[in-house]
Amino acid sequence: MLRTERPPVDPELQRRIQDLIAYKGGGHNPGVVEDIILNALKLLTDVADTGDVRVIQTATRELRYAFKMFAPYAGRRKVTIFGSARTQPTRIEYQQAVELGRKLAAAGYMVITGAGGGIMQAGHEGAGPENSFGANIRLPWEQSANPIIENDKKLVTFRYFFTRKLIFVRHSDAIVLFPGGFGTMDEGYEALTLMQTGKSQLMPLVLVDRPGGTYWKTWDRHIREHLLRDRLISKEDLNLYRITEDPDEVVRIIQDFYRNFQSTRFVRDLFVIRLRIAPPAEVIEVLNRDFADIVTGARFKVIEATPEERADGDHLDSARIAFGFNRRDYGRVRQLIDVLNAPAGGSADAAPPPSPVA
Repeated sequence: MLRTERPPVDPELQRRIQDLIAYKGGGHNPGVVEDIILNALKLLTDVADTGDVRVIQTATRELRYAFKMFAPYAGRRKVTIFGSARTQPTRIEYQQAVELGRKLAAAGYMVITGAGGGIMQAGHEGAGPENSFGANIRLPWEQSANPIIENDKKLVTFRYFFTRKLIFVRHSDAIVLFPGGFGTMDEGYEALTLMQTGKSQLMPLVLVDRPGGTYWKTWDRHIREHLLRDRLISKEDLNLYRITEDPDEVVRIIQDFYRNFQSTRFVRDLFVIRLRIAPPAEVIEVLNRDFADIVTGARFKVIEATPEERADGDHLDSARIAFGFNRRDYGRVRQLIDVLNAPAGGSADAAPPPSPVA
């Protein structure tokens, strides 16, 4: 589909918006803020329904406040924990979540939960309020914020699930799911969909069963016997999640994922992978051999920061490799990350698709 050109902006309107920004004192991203103001003014003629405009108003307010809340902690990696708000402290799953929160905090991670009771409270209980964020949601019967986070400045309450979910994904470096209801399933499928389609950064997604439990093992069997068997997903998509019963294993999976890998970004036709240490030439050749199926155009190579990354100040201290990615097989990219994280690099043959049970 051809993109239509943006209509020209009224010069007088543009000047007045710029004057308004200057009157406010300027600040971050004035060009982007100018565009937001311009689009807000278009609501005067484009959207008549008050309810629709209020959705935009509330979403903008919620996102602005949440981004402001997270900004001081941008330098610390964060793990989101999902699970049932109805899980009682006597349940082993609750105790596992407490243990996991404690171990994550000890390893230097902060913990994000939905701020309610059950598994969410357990994650905060383990991590402690100083290492916790709460992203609460207004519901008619549940949930008020749990006592660990309720008076903390790192708590935000959302009206809409979609803004809350965006914040979870935007600020998470890993996601851990304990057994839960529709909400937990929804968050898990959303995370998988966003990673599978390249709409979010790849990150560890770990599903935690109680010892001897079958909640996630049964879910995995459904995925394999229906989605995979009927070719509704590819076998490489199974690389996007792991299943375990051990909180220590959860921490190890997350730490291993970030051993060398940092993040990815598209720059024009190049898929750029930022790393702590660039692989040597012989490993680059292994990547070009073992991952040729996902390469379209440029082969794997070590590069310097691109002009676009320099303009944005984007991970300028990181090493980089880049290649022309087919923009489809993100399950294979997850395998590629495992290879790049291997202590000595190596062949994709050394990192076969993992068992779903870590």
